[in-house]
Amino acid sequence: MYEYISGKIVEHGPAHVVIENNGLGYFISISLYTFEQIRDKKEVTLLVHEQIREDAYNLFGFSGREERELFRHLISVSGIGANTARMMLSSVSPGELTTAILSGNTSLLQGIKGIGAKTAQRVIIELKDKIGKSSVDEMKLFAGPNNTVREEALSALVMLGFVRGASQKAVDKILAAQPELSVEQLIKASLKML
Repeated sequence: MYEYISGKIVEHGPAHVVIENNGLGYFISISLYTFEQIRDKKEVTLLVHEQIREDAYNLFGFSGREERELFRHLISVSGIGANTARMMLSSVSPGELTTAILSGNTSLLQGIKGIGAKTAQRVIIELKDKIGKSSVDEMKLFAGPNNTVREEALSALVMLGFVRGASQKAVDKILAAQPELSVEQLIKASLKML
């Protein structure tokens, strides 16, 4: 089983990337979230998940462990296949999806194309305990009144050219210590850490 693939980006789009490694080109399906992380890079390392079926051999790529683990949790839910899980991760960030599952936010899940009321409830019921163990502190941070401040600061940092994952860590660390900061103060503090 492959853990990751590193190489030169030969071709990429919002739903896939072709990575050349030692003369082989790997077609890897990705989410929009991962696409945003690798958009301007010439070389990349993607964590991968293999899907081997009778009629196909598919690779799914992820820019970080959090997204891959969430993908694997999602495809373990009855009725959710790899493409539906990828659609979910393309619609909202892994952090937002985790928060929605932990807080039981079925309306956010139903807003994702292909997810109905029953599927949204099934995802929450089956995954709440699985992902809740490692994400309880994260949920408290995301669910607070500073969620809008957090999102605005993250958007600004990404537009300034910083990687979303690193920006999230910096913003979350600062908000944990100083939850009363304004958007401007949060951005300034984050810039000092990045």
